[in-house]
Amino acid sequence: MAGIFKAYDIRGLYGRDLDENLARSIGRAFVTFLKCRKVVVGRDMRPHSTPLFEALAQGLTQQGADVIDLGLCSTPMSYFGNGSLQADAGIMITASHNPGEWNGFKLSRAEAVPISGQTGIADIERIVREESFAPPPPQTGTVSRHDVQSAYSAHIRRFAALRRPVRIVADHANAMGVVEARALAGLLEITPLYAELDGTFPNHEANPLKAETMADLQEKVREGGYDFGVSFDGDADRVGFVDENGDIVPMDLVSALIARSMLEREPGASILYDLRSSWAVREVIEESGGVPHMCRVGHAFIKQQMREVKGIFAGELSGHYYFRDNYYTESAALAVLCVANLVGDTEHGLAPLIRPLLRYSKSTEINSEVADVDKVLRRLKETYAAGEILELDGLSVTFPDWWFNVRSSNTEPLIRLNLEARTPEMLEARTAELLGAIRAP
Repeated sequence: MAGIFKAYDIRGLYGRDLDENLARSIGRAFVTFLKCRKVVVGRDMRPHSTPLFEALAQGLTQQGADVIDLGLCSTPMSYFGNGSLQADAGIMITASHNPGEWNGFKLSRAEAVPISGQTGIADIERIVREESFAPPPPQTGTVSRHDVQSAYSAHIRRFAALRRPVRIVADHANAMGVVEARALAGLLEITPLYAELDGTFPNHEANPLKAETMADLQEKVREGGYDFGVSFDGDADRVGFVDENGDIVPMDLVSALIARSMLEREPGASILYDLRSSWAVREVIEESGGVPHMCRVGHAFIKQQMREVKGIFAGELSGHYYFRDNYYTESAALAVLCVANLVGDTEHGLAPLIRPLLRYSKSTEINSEVADVDKVLRRLKETYAAGEILELDGLSVTFPDWWFNVRSSNTEPLIRLNLEARTPEMLEARTAELLGAIRAP
């Protein structure tokens, strides 16, 4: 069990790190910690998700909690089920984009408020290790089944504002995008790829952050006749986009488009954007009449800040798109629909909407392995002291013509670098300069 209790979830190799006995203990610890009485539980398509559910449910009910079994669902659907069914807590059984040998649990309180390492996962780990479960009550809890699909689909459909038919390709990667996309059936003309649920991921990894996983989607879209394409990750809480030419769209620029779509519904609302996002994202929020709020990386932080500023939408560079109307959590289906609404206002596909947002030259995230992360951060702060410094998440430094952010990995001795400049030449020069400073002995 060592190492599976992580910053944002519980995750490990099935049979080695995580098995039914541990799942049962986690269920008991979850109720002991939260003192919850009504827990919504969903699961993905991995072969071991069902036996893990059965064991987890045994632990939850042993401690007196009633379990509402959502069955196969996406993570956004599980959050919706948590909130709409007024549960005390929720658990999604998934390992997201990890290979099929992995599994795990995403935990939340009432109204889908996430439980992170700092807000409960460490406590649950301690209870499991010490076996310090609360005494089981005389009456065990019950397990009942609830199909959340129809209510979730109806919820998403309320946001449709399509002025013409929109045709897309959806790459489900044999994973939970299959059920997430059902909310869009009848609204969009969808050509599916890899829509057979298979937890072994026989075609490719379910991770739209990796360009190679987008290749089949790009090829299909380039056959012609489509407005854009989308690629879901394993539990469908992330989604990547390609335009009608099959070109990958930067995920922060998708945030800008969704912000524009949401602000058409609620002018003047607050929108959050990941601090690694292009300057263009903030500019679009302001141009669309919204109030921009920079946020740090990580879903627990973003969801908390959304609640604090009453934000209606937040976009993260990793393809997580958060909506107040899905209990401040991700909804890949709603993200796709927002983009489709904008495309439907035009006679063309997605590319003409993205082109005006390519205002600057921006890097991808560049990782560097370093011996001493803190030493590197101190060095960069001293070297670039003339810039505007922000330490919201790692170190961000802004100059009139360029900016950069460096953050340390939670799990590895890595520095992650993102930067942007007004010209390609400046980006190239500043990238070489920064990597030299980061990787210097």
